Amino acid sequence: MEQGENQPVDNVPASSDKCDEAEDLPVKQKCFEQREALPGEPRCIVCGRYGEYICDQTDDDICSVECKTILLARLAAKTKPAIKEAKRVILPFGDESFCITDKNFPDTPTLAASQTNALRSKLDISVKGEAVPDPVMCFSSCGLPEKLMHNLETAGYSMPTPVQMQVIPASMSYRSLLVSADTASGKTASFLIPIIALCSRKRLQPYTGKRVPLAVVLAPTRELCLQVEDQAKVLGKGLPFKTALVVGGDPLAQQIYRIDNGVELIVGTPGRLIDLLMKHNVDLSNVSMFVLDEVDCLLERGFRDQAMEIFQALPNPQVMMFSATLHSEVEKMSNSLAKNVVHVSCGNPSRPNKSVKQVVIWVESKQKKQKIFEILKSKQHFKPPAVVFVSSRVGADLLSEAITVATGLEAVSIHGEKTMNERRESLRRFLMGGASVVVSTGVLGRGMDFVKVRQVILFDMPNSIHEYVHQVGRASRMGEEGSAIVFVNNEDRRLFKDLVQFLKTAGAPIPRELANSKYTAGVSVGTERKRKLSYRSCP
Repeated sequence: MEQGENQPVDNVPASSDKCDEAEDLPVKQKCFEQREALPGEPRCIVCGRYGEYICDQTDDDICSVECKTILLARLAAKTKPAIKEAKRVILPFGDESFCITDKNFPDTPTLAASQTNALRSKLDISVKGEAVPDPVMCFSSCGLPEKLMHNLETAGYSMPTPVQMQVIPASMSYRSLLVSADTASGKTASFLIPIIALCSRKRLQPYTGKRVPLAVVLAPTRELCLQVEDQAKVLGKGLPFKTALVVGGDPLAQQIYRIDNGVELIVGTPGRLIDLLMKHNVDLSNVSMFVLDEVDCLLERGFRDQAMEIFQALPNPQVMMFSATLHSEVEKMSNSLAKNVVHVSCGNPSRPNKSVKQVVIWVESKQKKQKIFEILKSKQHFKPPAVVFVSSRVGADLLSEAITVATGLEAVSIHGEKTMNERRESLRRFLMGGASVVVSTGVLGRGMDFVKVRQVILFDMPNSIHEYVHQVGRASRMGEEGSAIVFVNNEDRRLFKDLVQFLKTAGAPIPRELANSKYTAGVSVGTERKRKLSYRSCP
């Protein structure tokens, strides 16, 4: 009986007491105040500790007031417009690391001059000029429009190259530039990114007048102009940014119509743009950025007067000049176009790209065709797709036909006498994989970005060692390895001394005939004896 009487007392009142005690316990404010969750117990959605409470707004398990605040903050952030988070990129340089100025992190201390110089040295950047902006390590540090940042990411630009690290902030600061950098080092994007950013920013400002060009890019060949405009379209997609391609071979009326309908950027060859200025009243009074791409080639091909005439039609633009090979005439021209020009040099300009393996073969002229057929038939030596450079337009057509007949490979030719449509179609077939070989004169030797090309063959040596640098550089893009096979004989003797120096610098083998030629007299070639002695001296 006692046991029966005590049973209700033990059950009901005891349970009630425990509930009262639980309600009286203070709510845990901090995450660390909560214990770890036992097997089978609810876990905090934020930190994983014992989920003692339920968030009244989400029904999620949480452990404390602190985790509830974090949870609600996360939900609030998801409802806001997505903003691309700026990331700091840290590059390891041996045992050193550098922190540089970033507009997204204003509290970060700026670098001392000595640290900036050390950073440029590590990146193989040299600058000359007054108050040159520091290099940046990521695109988010440049204050670019969010849409442009998205386009860069979509196009595969994960991180700027050294030339872009220095040129973009300098250009965004409205500085005139003279830039020399290795072939395929990213020079085109280094001037297009600031152009697109600044033009887009200007177009977003209230303006009721006619939409006239804001920037002009000149290049020496139609193919290079076409490539620059294509890249500008990709990077400017979705922004208030339109382009006009102004080159010979396309109808003039169509180009005028395009400009009249409103564009931000004109990309063209000097001759055709002069035609537009003379035959149609193209308004360039608002152009604030003037780019000369492959500027040394523009001068060599006699475009200097035309480029100067176009420059004189502009108000007072920011001038940017780019090439992989520069000489004194270019520097004189830069000083005549702008004051306080910043000189930027990246890598080892005026030298063949170090990522390209140069293989020089002594081949007499009569044996050249047979030798190239042997290479193209060899699985070991032929790495398609390949670009073959020749010296004449007729030679380009004849060699491409001979390659197709002798090897069975699809080959196309490109040169200045073909119409623009023919050149476009040949280039399209080559880039899309319809042809394994393209035989070209020097029109493809300048600035062309062949993503898949890792091999070039110089069937004929070019007229200058500068052109040699550019043609060899087509075999490498953004530092990726490539190879260049070069045919030489006594007909190329004018370039022997420079060629030997380049081969020595690259550590490439020098053919015996070239090394022993009387045209290389006075040039040290080969250190084979020293190598053998050093090997013997090694333990």
